[in-house]
Amino acid sequence: MLSDYHFIGVFVLVAIAFPFLALGIAWLLRPKKPNPVKTAIYECGLETIGDAWVRFRAQYYIYALIFVAFDVEAVFLFPWAVAYHRVGLWALAEVFLFLGILTIGLVYAWRKGALRWQ
Repeated sequence: MLSDYHFIGVFVLVAIAFPFLALGIAWLLRPKKPNPVKTAIYECGLETIGDAWVRFRAQYYIYALIFVAFDVEAVFLFPWAVAYHRVGLWALAEVFLFLGILTIGLVYAWRKGALRWQ
């Protein structure tokens, strides 16, 4: 019975060895002669003027997090929409609960002013 699971062990070993093998090959094939041109900062073909590190406002990150939350919501709704005719009325109630929780989160963010672009 244990011999039935040997192929899983082989897959685990391959999964562990593959990234190390790929990194080793990339290390062997990489160019090894750095020079000032290769190590220079490249940005749109122009040399940077001043400090290259720019501080972004935290509001941009909140926008991104809200976008990701609603993007993931759409990903969760697609399988439900495909299987709608098979899942029954209970799944419809669960989807409305899911959408209600997300709507409450959106209203909260809206009232806190997180969606105001300044």
